[in-house]
Amino acid sequence: MTMQQDAALPPVRNWDPEIDDTLVCRAVRDETHDVKTFVFAPRQPCLFRFRPGQFITLELPIGGETIHRSYTVSSSAARPHRLSITVKRVPGGPVSNWLHDTLKPGDTIRAVGPLGEFTPAESETPRKFLFLSGGSGVTPLMSMTRTFDDLGEDHDIVFVHAARTPADIVFRRELDALTGPGRRLRVAHVCEGIGTEAHWAGFTGRLSLPMLGMIAPDFMEREVYVCGPGPFMKAVRTFLEEGGFDMSRYHQESFNFEELVADLAAGKPPQEAPVQEAPIEDALQAAGFRIEFAKTGKVFTCLPDMAVADAASAADIRVPTSCSRGLCGTCKTKLISGTVEMNHTGGIRKREIDQGLILLCCSRPTSDLVVER
Repeated sequence: MTMQQDAALPPVRNWDPEIDDTLVCRAVRDETHDVKTFVFAPRQPCLFRFRPGQFITLELPIGGETIHRSYTVSSSAARPHRLSITVKRVPGGPVSNWLHDTLKPGDTIRAVGPLGEFTPAESETPRKFLFLSGGSGVTPLMSMTRTFDDLGEDHDIVFVHAARTPADIVFRRELDALTGPGRRLRVAHVCEGIGTEAHWAGFTGRLSLPMLGMIAPDFMEREVYVCGPGPFMKAVRTFLEEGGFDMSRYHQESFNFEELVADLAAGKPPQEAPVQEAPIEDALQAAGFRIEFAKTGKVFTCLPDMAVADAASAADIRVPTSCSRGLCGTCKTKLISGTVEMNHTGGIRKREIDQGLILLCCSRPTSDLVVER
């Protein structure tokens, strides 16, 4: 090929789900006995532009319904031709089990994103980070680590990952390999038990402030990023606060999709469901709009200044929603009749809005509604 012909090639565009939201599964890799990585590419050549720590929302046909579920991107933002998610099989979780059992190379899915704010601010100055992850919460921090390594950014990183047993450590070999000579990455694995690995040489027990002090004596000087199950993040936040850490340098993923799915499968209400008292219930009946979920036949009342998802929770009706601010797209549904005021932050495409879809977590009724749910 001549230089003249090469110069005539059209530039590769960025992936835009508003134009084409279809992704092709290119590979499926086993990470542990219950964790798989799914690698995607666009149908036509284009580049994924995202910040490490962001997520994508998948639109999946499962059991005759369309289910939206969000997963953090685990791949490096410096390798834009492919995008991967790493998914733990959740008992009772319809999406994680469908992905593990059904999705294979060559299959296509629809997606929107990447979205999310759990990402380090760009800086040309080397920084000191402390990454703390539990279980599948390793994925956004792995994306950050891979990106920093690919770009050769000279950040000082201590990466602490907590798992049940050594067999449950996701990305174990890769993380250990990234700690080679000349790299400013230290990795510590913390396991509740040793399982079948009799010669386990890592930390055993649950992560605590004294343990963290042994792993990273200078943790008070670091920028901390935390992701994992709710109890893990709560414990970390508590012991850092009690230890006098400057919480302005503390960052955690604000919602956990896997945990939400497990809770819903177990019949638990969403953790952020508001507790409503009798006076509010009386006000709902007196001044609210009638909301009907057509598929389930559920009917409840919603105040004009209240999000539909919050009113549903007040009526003890579970609505899958993780972010509560129109970001993840998991509560997307069809508005059959009525009008709403929706203030979202990227979890829904313009053409979906034109087709009558809404996000229940950030939609406030301006009339009675019938919703396809």
